[in-house]
Amino acid sequence: QVQLVESGGGLVQAGGSLRLSCAASGSIFGINAMGWYRQAPGKQREMVARMTSGGITIYASSVKGRFTISRDNAKNAVFLQMNRLKPEDTAVYYCNADPVLLPWGRGTQVTVSS
Repeated sequence: QVQLVESGGGLVQAGGSLRLSCAASGSIFGINAMGWYRQAPGKQREMVARMTSGGITIYASSVKGRFTISRDNAKNAVFLQMNRLKPEDTAVYYCNADPVLLPWGRGTQVTVSS
């Protein structure tokens, strides 16, 4: 039922910042945990950040201290602020629930150059 649309990706130099947005077409109020995932070429999709409806967050060690997830249930949106980006952050970024409950969106490409 709920459709997810990611946006905000782009090309940025190492050390730069991007803010990703995830807009849901329906309510995410009933979803306890929403997260951001990424998939780089030749790699499995991995979760990089997670937030419960109560505001509890978990980050992958590779992004901890650099990425910040936020969630606005009233606006049916999830955000990912990415700072001090590294080339290894290059990937397609997706949002979804944890566990995955919704169809994947198209994702948004993040490319970090050296």
